[in-house]
Amino acid sequence: MNIRDEFIEIYNKNIKREGAKELLDFLMSSDFCTAPASSKFHSCHEGGLLEHSVNCYYRFKKNIINEYGENYTDKISDESIAIIALLHDICKVNTYKVEMRNTKVDGAWVQVPYFTVEDNLPYGHGEKSVYMISGFMKLTREESMAINWHMGGFDSRVMGGSYSLSGAFYKYPIALLFHLSDVMATYLDEKIG
Repeated sequence: MNIRDEFIEIYNKNIKREGAKELLDFLMSSDFCTAPASSKFHSCHEGGLLEHSVNCYYRFKKNIINEYGENYTDKISDESIAIIALLHDICKVNTYKVEMRNTKVDGAWVQVPYFTVEDNLPYGHGEKSVYMISGFMKLTREESMAINWHMGGFDSRVMGGSYSLSGAFYKYPIALLFHLSDVMATYLDEKIG
């Protein structure tokens, strides 16, 4: 099974709430399946965003089970796990563009493609994903917190001095578990390039 089919299968198996079909249709008609996960860091290749989303799903589910055991659904539903993990980075949809630059290869200058960022909706990162998802379906407070704060200490609001992250992680430990899952997928499951 290819990664696109795997994403759709996980999505359709778990996400049933109103607006889910329309959100999936939007994603499949966008560059979600071909966009990189980043411009120059983890999974910065075509299809990297899709790959990263699926990697995060498996890491998150594993971390949830490790933390809460086989009765994990007493703490979080399979639907919430899928929503948080599969959709946390939809803020990146339609923001990466391919441009060319000169690079020296074997002593000769050649043009090579690279990704640039052109964000037509500069709403932030995690908060932008929450905003975009909310245009299609209602999120729980816990889902919103996990998606909003998935960058953890790398979030520009935290680097700017906000203390809200700490409060979010204390009140919503699922948000902390997802941040850790995102970091694990990024650094353990994926490569630069």
